[in-house]
Amino acid sequence: IDRVLTGKYLAIPIFLLIMMLVFWLTFGVIGQPLSGLLSQGIDAAAGATDAGMKAAGVNPVVRSLVVDGVFAGVGSVLQFLPTIVVLFFFLSILEDSGYMARVAFVMDKLLRKIGLSGRSFVPMLIGFGCSVPAIMATRTLSSERDRKMTILLVPFMSCSAKLPIYAIFTAAFFPHHAVLVMILLYVMGIGMAILSGLIFRRTLFRGNPVPFVMELPNYRMPSPKSVLLLMWDKAKGFLMRAFTVIFVATLAIWFLRTFDVRFNVVSSGADSMLAAIGRFIAPIFAPLGFSDWRASTALLAGFTAKEAVISTLAVLTGTTASGLPRALAGMFAPLVAFAFLTFTLLYTPCIAAINTVRQEMGSVKSALGVVLYQCGVAWLAAFVVYHIGLLFV
Repeated sequence: IDRVLTGKYLAIPIFLLIMMLVFWLTFGVIGQPLSGLLSQGIDAAAGATDAGMKAAGVNPVVRSLVVDGVFAGVGSVLQFLPTIVVLFFFLSILEDSGYMARVAFVMDKLLRKIGLSGRSFVPMLIGFGCSVPAIMATRTLSSERDRKMTILLVPFMSCSAKLPIYAIFTAAFFPHHAVLVMILLYVMGIGMAILSGLIFRRTLFRGNPVPFVMELPNYRMPSPKSVLLLMWDKAKGFLMRAFTVIFVATLAIWFLRTFDVRFNVVSSGADSMLAAIGRFIAPIFAPLGFSDWRASTALLAGFTAKEAVISTLAVLTGTTASGLPRALAGMFAPLVAFAFLTFTLLYTPCIAAINTVRQEMGSVKSALGVVLYQCGVAWLAAFVVYHIGLLFV
């Protein structure tokens, strides 16, 4: 089997085919329909709750907090729980079978071209789940040079927190090519990591990576217990974020959207404190095509957690989980939506990841450097995507 799976000519094509199959099953066959059903359930619960509070004569501001804040914000993120669970179901099977260890072996030769060894593949792979444990996983790298360089590249791997953003936008703007757009986004992130690695190798991290020595585990049938434990771990982490960080961020966004600077309830979100903040930073994103204050505000909220981008857009558009794609279609043109996705893909990771970078790199300066570098890369990439796209629109 290893002659095929780790062979010179077939190893990488087989890996790419396997990952394409995983994405197709996750986003096109299993995960997305399940997310749709959950979204309908959340909308029904929101409607029933709103009707019950209205019948009970609950204050309109409190009703707005529950329906437009909690249900719209947290619900818009929560609907993607099935998609994330399905994705990690397949990834855990690949890991537990012993296949991923062989992928790390195969990737050693490729990673050496950007100045890393195959050992760096494992933290990068973990980065597709969450940047925080991925950055912490670099502790297993014996070379300080390799460790720091890997830390800087990990955030370019699309963490699972970005999945709701991709799913909502592809459903709204690219419904017939959703899987292809998803794959393209992941490839763009990997491509930017490679380009950054080549730059770092010639500037910040000169020298050669340490030799790669690894004992390959035997192939085995994936353990149902291990697979279920990983699925539960990812689901638990997602739910904890939804009901802690996302919940708090949603309440803050709702408050800023509901009141003006004199703490009066506004009749339109355009008169709110949040609109004032959004309009202040919107010119930064105007060259990228999205000058709408709601878009810039959502990106700002994404600093707390990437899922907050979607929950913020849901609150700002005053829509339900299932109605958000239609609302976004009124905010963005398809090209602008893809530029927005490009920026979201590449800009700074969440606060928790940045704090982990600070701890692992040992300085605030390094963490700030990651934020500035990734935001700069994201802005330039989105600018290029938008203006090249204008030539064909």
